[in-house]
Amino acid sequence: MSIKITALVENHCGCELRPAHGLSLLIETAGHKILFDLGPDKTLFENARARRIDLSEIDTVIISHGHRDHGGALGKFLEINKTAKIYVQESAFERHFAKVAFVKAKIGIDPKLREHEQLVLLDGDFRIDDELELFKTPSGEVCRSEANDKLYDERGRDTFSHEHNLIIHDKGGDTLIMGCGHMGVVNILKRASCFDVKTCVGGFHLYDPIDKKTVGEKTLAAIAAELKGYDMMFYTCHCTGMDAYKYLWERIEIKYFSCGMEIEV
Repeated sequence: MSIKITALVENHCGCELRPAHGLSLLIETAGHKILFDLGPDKTLFENARARRIDLSEIDTVIISHGHRDHGGALGKFLEINKTAKIYVQESAFERHFAKVAFVKAKIGIDPKLREHEQLVLLDGDFRIDDELELFKTPSGEVCRSEANDKLYDERGRDTFSHEHNLIIHDKGGDTLIMGCGHMGVVNILKRASCFDVKTCVGGFHLYDPIDKKTVGEKTLAAIAAELKGYDMMFYTCHCTGMDAYKYLWERIEIKYFSCGMEIEV
C-alpha cells in the first residue's frame, strides 16, 4: 500500500473545507491511521466530518511540538477517541509564548492534558514500531529562520527542544513529516540523512504570522541552495508562507500542500 496523506487543517484552502492557521495531516499507511498534529480548534472535526472521516478510527497521533496551532484540539480529540496513543515530547507541555510588541502571549497547549492516560510522553528520539519513528534535531543553526525570533519558552528564546519529526518507513523509500520545522528544514534533513528519505512534507517556518513578514532573501537563497542538493520531492505548507514558497518553487521541485489536498507517496 502507498502512503496517503490528506491535509485536514492548513492555512489555505481551495475546496469545500475550512482553512485555519495551523496544521493537521491524516496519514494512512499499511499499518496505521495517523493524525500528525491536530490544528488549533474545531476546524479538524468540521473538515473531517465534511470528508466523512471517522476520527475515532485514528490509532496514532503525533504532536510535533508544543504550540497551540498544532495541538490546540487535543482535548476535543480525546473526547471522541478513547484508544489512540498520542506521542509528544514531555517538554511540549511547558509554557510557550509569542512576543507581540512588548507582551508575551501564551501559545502553548493545555498543560492539564499532560497526565492523560492516552499520552506517551517522550524525552528524545523514539521508535514506535517498524513503520514509524520519531526524531529530534539537536541544532538549528544552519540557515536559521528569523521567523523564530519572537518565540519564547520559560527560559527565554525558544530552543525548540519540544519539537520532533516523523519518519515513515516504506519499501519504496522513507517519508519525512515535519510540523513547523522550527529547527530548520536543512538541519532536519541533515539529521535525517541516516534514513532513505524520498519525500519531505511539512512547514518550513519562513513566515512570521505576527508581523506578516517573510524571512530575508539571503536566508531563502541559502535554503534553496541546500535543498537543491537533495533527490526528493518537497511538499510544504502552513508556516512556510506563500512568498517563501513561490521563491523556492522557482528554484527547486516543491509543491504547496493546502487544506483538502491529498497526495500518495
